[in-house]
Amino acid sequence: MTRLSIVAFDRFTDIDVFMPWDLLFRAKSASAADWTIRILGKTDHVTSVAGLRIPTHGPLEETADSDVVIVASGVGIEDVLVDPDFLAALHLDEKRQMIGSMCAGAVILAEKGLLKGRRATTYPTYAKRLAGYEGVQVVDEAFVRTGNVATAGGCLAAQLLCGWIVETLTTAELADAVMASILPVGQGCKAFAGWGDPAAAKAAAVATQVRLPEVVL
Repeated sequence: MTRLSIVAFDRFTDIDVFMPWDLLFRAKSASAADWTIRILGKTDHVTSVAGLRIPTHGPLEETADSDVVIVASGVGIEDVLVDPDFLAALHLDEKRQMIGSMCAGAVILAEKGLLKGRRATTYPTYAKRLAGYEGVQVVDEAFVRTGNVATAGGCLAAQLLCGWIVETLTTAELADAVMASILPVGQGCKAFAGWGDPAAAKAAAVATQVRLPEVVL
C-alpha cells in the first residue's frame, strides 16, 4: 500500500487542498492503484480561508508513515510558522518520501531545511519570505523539482505537482490521462475509463497494461 498525505491547516487555500485531492483520487481510481489518500492536520477539523470546515483523516504525525506528502498553502501559514508543535509533528524525509508543496507551503519546506541549496518556487506574495532562507534560490517558475522534493507556485500548478507524483508512482501515460481529464472541452479534454468505478478501473488497467505502483524512493 502506498500512503499519500495532504497536510492542511486552518485558513488553507481551498483549491490547494482539493485540487491535489481530486487529481490523486482520479489516478487511484483509474489505475486501481493500492493507495490511501488522507488529509492530515493538527486537529480533527480544519477550516479553509473561504470558511469551509472539513474533517481531517488523521494527525500530522502520520506523515512519518507516508510515502508522499503534499504541504498545502494559505494565509494560515503565518500561524503554522510560529507553532513549534505543528512543525515538530511533520516528519519529512526526502530519502524515502516524495515531498511537495503548494504555493506558500514551500516556506514550511524551507523551515524544515529541505530547500537549502536548491531552486524553489512559491506564490508571488511569499517569494521574498522564501528567499530569506539560507541557500534557497527562488525562481519564477510554476514547478521546480530536485530529487524527491518539489515546489509548485500558483494554484493551477497542482496539476504539475500531481502529474509528477502520478507518473513516478505509475506511468507517464496515466499522468497524462489524468491531466487531460480536467482540461476544458475543446482544449484537449479526454475522458478515461474507471473514474469513480473501481471494477471498471481494474478492467481498464488490465486492458491497457497500466503498471501498478512499485515504489522505490
